[in-house]
Amino acid sequence: MSPRTPRVLALDIDGTLLNSRREISPRNRAAVAAAGDAGVRIALVTGRRYPAAKKIADLLPGRPALVLHNGGLVIEESVAIRVRPLARASAIAVLSFAKSVGADPVVHFGHAGEGLLYVENASPSHTLLAYYLSRSHPDVRVVENLEAAVAGEGDDPLQVMFGGSMNEMSELAGAIEARGLQIRALRTVYPKDDLSLIDIVAPTVDKSEALSFLCARWGVEIGEVLAIGDNWNDREMLLAAGKGCVMGNADPELRALGLEVIPGNDEDGVAYAVERFVLAGLGGTREK
Repeated sequence: MSPRTPRVLALDIDGTLLNSRREISPRNRAAVAAAGDAGVRIALVTGRRYPAAKKIADLLPGRPALVLHNGGLVIEESVAIRVRPLARASAIAVLSFAKSVGADPVVHFGHAGEGLLYVENASPSHTLLAYYLSRSHPDVRVVENLEAAVAGEGDDPLQVMFGGSMNEMSELAGAIEARGLQIRALRTVYPKDDLSLIDIVAPTVDKSEALSFLCARWGVEIGEVLAIGDNWNDREMLLAAGKGCVMGNADPELRALGLEVIPGNDEDGVAYAVERFVLAGLGGTREK
């Protein structure tokens, strides 16, 4: 753990910065704003695509950097500064196999942050995935065949996503990984809802690596980062940061990894951590 006051604040969005009502609480917003005012760099590090993440970034003062698609796309000052897409051949192989076992894939496109979602089935079998797609309209493109659509696009996709029950997604991720493809399967889990999302990305993509890229760009060491998250796709980022904090609402297995556990997203956990580990060291607002 670094004894230095953090110079970068890296925040996951869902289950971390947002409470269960999908809002940024006044205390969380004030703490993040105070950190930014003190010169701390702010990065939102998320599995979301750009249009969905920008809506949250716009609620915060300043212009946070955005690490999107779990690190597949990095945007700063509204400009895409790095993209690590999923190789077309790998995406097609994943799609072909997943469809053969009855899964409903969603393919993400948009190297500049367009946030396009390609599907074959406008009414996927999993109700939460259907809800996700309905909220993303008009960015959803329904195609006759996903493999053909991926093959015909000018750019490689950013990721392939699946959603379903925890058991279903665990089995699907394991089966995809066992095929020896050049991919990485990142998972988010919500045990209370028996829900899991699987993001298939390029093998070099994860939040930790993208955060390291931003730190190098900003001339900051990774040991000067306070990172806060609530899910398994945050794990490497939390372990790499100078200070990594796990939300109290996280999966119990994630909370057991030895990282500091802070209050949950409905108890202003982000503000608690920022006040304690950033603002107190700067002589600002202290923890409440």
